[in-house]
Amino acid sequence: MELYNRFTKTLLINYFIGSVIAVGGIGGVFIFNTLTLTQTDIVVLLIILILSIIVMFIAEYRQFTKDVHPIKQVYSSEAPSLSTIEAGFVAANKLPWLTVKRVMGPHWLGLSFPAIGLALLSINIGLLSLPYRYVLFAFIGSLLVAGMHALIEFYLTMNAVHIVTKHMVKLAKSHYNHSLSLNGDVLISLKQKFQFSTIFIGIFPLLLFSLASQIRLEEVSESIIFNYWEWAVVILIINVVFASFASYLLFKGIDQPMQQLQHDMKSVQDGEFVKTDELYSDEFSRLTYGFNHMVESIKERDEMNQNLSESLITTLAAALDAKDPYTAGHSYRVSEYSVEIGKRANLSKDQLTNLRKSALLHDIGKIGINDSILLKDGKLSDEEFDEIKKHPIYGYDILTQVKPIEKVIPYLEGVRHHHERYDGGGYPDGLKGEQIPLFGRIMAVADAFDAMTSDRPYRKGFTQEKALSILKEGKGTQWDAEFVDLFLEYMYEDEPTLRKLPLK
Repeated sequence: MELYNRFTKTLLINYFIGSVIAVGGIGGVFIFNTLTLTQTDIVVLLIILILSIIVMFIAEYRQFTKDVHPIKQVYSSEAPSLSTIEAGFVAANKLPWLTVKRVMGPHWLGLSFPAIGLALLSINIGLLSLPYRYVLFAFIGSLLVAGMHALIEFYLTMNAVHIVTKHMVKLAKSHYNHSLSLNGDVLISLKQKFQFSTIFIGIFPLLLFSLASQIRLEEVSESIIFNYWEWAVVILIINVVFASFASYLLFKGIDQPMQQLQHDMKSVQDGEFVKTDELYSDEFSRLTYGFNHMVESIKERDEMNQNLSESLITTLAAALDAKDPYTAGHSYRVSEYSVEIGKRANLSKDQLTNLRKSALLHDIGKIGINDSILLKDGKLSDEEFDEIKKHPIYGYDILTQVKPIEKVIPYLEGVRHHHERYDGGGYPDGLKGEQIPLFGRIMAVADAFDAMTSDRPYRKGFTQEKALSILKEGKGTQWDAEFVDLFLEYMYEDEPTLRKLPLK
């Protein structure tokens, strides 16, 4: 609660600063130095101002407590829930804009409406010796002063909210291991900030000067007022156009490099390590340089991780093949066959990469099979074969121990389901047809072909012709017919280095 109290104290100081500058400074000078007032007028106006300020404070305090309530909820409990912290985080980020609405709402209306009512009443009963139209001028002037006050408080509040937002981020991370984020939502538009600030800063002094001049000129000669406003309106229009155009140019000068960086960051998120163009000579030069340096570092680290991953998978496959000299190279060949089938099935580049790695690891579960069974010279008993049939589950369980799990999820289905049969008679889960994952159906064809053409201690490997004939016979029963046909298409292509059969 101490942090919240420090935060609200900062907001109170900011409010005092903004009020003194806008209301006390600009408003006071405008009223008491522009108008020619009697002693009685000054006393009456001070009383009206004090009464109006009391109404304003009551209305504004009610709105303020409502605006900061979600933030207060975070600090009123020793162990706030994650949803409470998230709500407070969003409220804190919205607070600068809510401050503008509060100043232009209960602050300005709470001050001006009672003041206008009391001023009109005072003029009517003779307590004030001012023309009624001066009340209109005062209303317009109060709107300008409130706008300046809102502008000042907006930027002061933007700095103040960092006290609590930073702490809430740490709170969510330490208590719930959750990263607070606005997820890219724009709560306060940069375009609106520039337009509001630039236009108001450009117009405010001129409008205030025009109003003050109006009153002064009336006291000199009412006959020149019309000509004065003909001139003043033209100047005001030119000022508005210039301020609007200047704010647009100022915003575009910042928006363009930001849009470029945002586009290039999206590319990096999508895995394209593109550098942004260094086209700027201001502070954005440092930003684009830092961005490009970051991209280069990420690219180097990603390549290193990819190489490490590739080496690890290849090493695991080689270690498994080395365990059984009769199956040496089996994992590599299955991966090559699987990728060739995948190419002809129009799999994407990422799918082919995952398919190849899954195939390299498809028999990793055999590490958990006893050597007396795995390396047995003779025919396996039913019990021994049942143990062999567990290797897809062993492989699946081994890979699920890898952290982070997201890195190996694409390989799991192929490892677990490469011995399923299309008719549902396979293992370990007895899946049928397209219930069998895509990688499992592809790898089943590749694995079967290489197993049939490899020598075993208890039998000679089949010829390619014999193995392909068995694949044809098993289409639609043991294997997915589509992938058998694609493998046959690959085997009969004219690439002699792969020792394929001539087309018959």
